[in-house]
Amino acid sequence: MKMGAGLFWGILLILIGLGVVIRVVFNVHFPIVKFVIAFFFIFIGIKLLIGNFNFFNGHSDGETTIFSESKIYASDKDYKEYNVIFGGSVIDMRDVDLSKGSKEIKINTIFAGSLLKINKETPYKVKADAAFANADLPNGNTAAFGTAKYKSETYAKDTNYLYIKVDVVFGDFKVRTY
Repeated sequence: MKMGAGLFWGILLILIGLGVVIRVVFNVHFPIVKFVIAFFFIFIGIKLLIGNFNFFNGHSDGETTIFSESKIYASDKDYKEYNVIFGGSVIDMRDVDLSKGSKEIKINTIFAGSLLKINKETPYKVKADAAFANADLPNGNTAAFGTAKYKSETYAKDTNYLYIKVDVVFGDFKVRTY
């Protein structure tokens, strides 16, 4: 028997109805709210035991990852924004082409984890703002609450470079060079 969300809500509504009937007909005060909360925790426990814990269907469209994990490859657009919410994402910028000019990307990580892979020869600079989070940059700079900045060794203001703006809230962001 498959224990899905439909079955859960069906059983829950039946039990709430039975609780109301028992309270009205037999004048027995049954703690309905406490029972509903207990049943909810039992349901979560069963879902974890059988390994099918999917309340939410994950979503990933190449720019936004919600309740899932994804691997995103760089594109040739001048500006791109990536959002990772309640999930995990690997953003691969190792093959980014800077021959047509500098590029800017923004990465928002909220209750999630993000890993940015970048070529060590690519000139880039990172500005990471974190709130109750971890932003880990290649030179060892980290931010848990505040701002951390990093410029690669190949970065020069008068050449084409990649500017990466990162916002991390209750999450984890890492930059790794390859």
